[in-house]
Amino acid sequence: MTDDRHRRPEGASDATVEAAGKVSEALEWVERARGRLYDFHQMMGHADLQLGEAADALAEAGHDELAARLRREMVGRNVIDGRWTFQIVEEFDDLYWGPMREAERRVRDELMDGRRHVFESEMKDDRRTPGRPHHERRPADAHDPSVTSLDDE
Repeated sequence: MTDDRHRRPEGASDATVEAAGKVSEALEWVERARGRLYDFHQMMGHADLQLGEAADALAEAGHDELAARLRREMVGRNVIDGRWTFQIVEEFDDLYWGPMREAERRVRDELMDGRRHVFESEMKDDRRTPGRPHHERRPADAHDPSVTSLDDE
């Protein structure tokens, strides 16, 4: 049985496979950056809630003016000009992340017949030791029907 999902398309050169792999790797880095942006979004949201609780604690401790100033100047403050972090995330998604995903898919569709991770699959084949345990090409017994089970070829 062969698994064409990660095989090099007919006629694709080494240079084409490598270039398409670089586009996919760039997308992976964008995905990581997006994760960091969501971390920032959630961290800032948590910090703002903590700051609100701190203002409440200051007021309860009798520091009403300091608590009021903290609420007025810092609680709910924009993190960049005119924006809270959710707006930054939305702009990133709309202006960069979405178009980058589309660009990567277009390269994959046009050059790799839509196949994902062709470069990595070939790298795996080059680096593994056929016939050795834990060096199989694919899972021996896939539980998910969309995962192809293959013996060493």
